[in-house]
Amino acid sequence: MRSAQQILADSAVIAVVGASRDPHKAAHQVPAEMQQYGWRIIPVNPTVDELFGEKAYPSLADIPHPVDLVDVFRPAADAVDVVRQAVAVGTPAVWLQLGIVSAEARRIAEEAGIDYVEDRCLIVERAVAGLTRLG
Repeated sequence: MRSAQQILADSAVIAVVGASRDPHKAAHQVPAEMQQYGWRIIPVNPTVDELFGEKAYPSLADIPHPVDLVDVFRPAADAVDVVRQAVAVGTPAVWLQLGIVSAEARRIAEEAGIDYVEDRCLIVERAVAGLTRLG
């Protein structure tokens, strides 16, 4: 299994499940910052048409192209279903944001052989590793 920082280094396209239009929420700030550092952010939110200048999709299954990483901004109880969806669409890695932990989601990811990170923040790990996808 790859480390959290290796997953970020290897990923170019991140689907963000639970991305928020509210600029005061971490579910908006974190993907916006990742986008500023060169990652392509695909918002997954059934209540919006567009976020971060990208078309938003109601579910992972609706995204018409592969993604490298699924980042989850949903309660732990919802993470299990999100991980099942990520496995179903063939995503190589799933990341549960800071404060989100699910033994069941971890088990599903491990049984499917995909990388799994929980209770960690994308922008913190990006900063610690000094990662960027710009230039």
